Amino acid sequence: QVEVVESGGGLVQAGASLRLSCTASGLTFANYPMGWFRQAPGKERQGVACITWSGATTHYADSVKGRFTISRDNAKNTLYLQMNSLNPEDTAMYYCAAGSQPYYWRVGSCSRKDYGYWGQGTQVTVSS
Repeated sequence: QVEVVESGGGLVQAGASLRLSCTASGLTFANYPMGWFRQAPGKERQGVACITWSGATTHYADSVKGRFTISRDNAKNTLYLQMNSLNPEDTAMYYCAAGSQPYYWRVGSCSRKDYGYWGQGTQVTVSS
């Protein structure tokens, strides 16, 4: 059974940085695209950043480009999201997800429908 677990959230001030981590077990991590999504209260869950199984290709939401960096360490079955220059609009529950199928990549977007294995989320709160 697949298990996805996020960590690293917290309460920070505007302008600060955080790094989220995510481990996935029960699948061959190196074969799956991975993504970070977030959901603010009253809003839909949206894709923040996604990365191919090799790490060679990434996609970012426009709102985080230049501030967030997604990366992965396949030897450690771990996904990361480095978040810099955080602002209150980044406040949300952040979810890590593994692709529904290996070796599949949708060019140009991080679509929820392509990700089938989800963690429970980690809260990020940015105060002004």
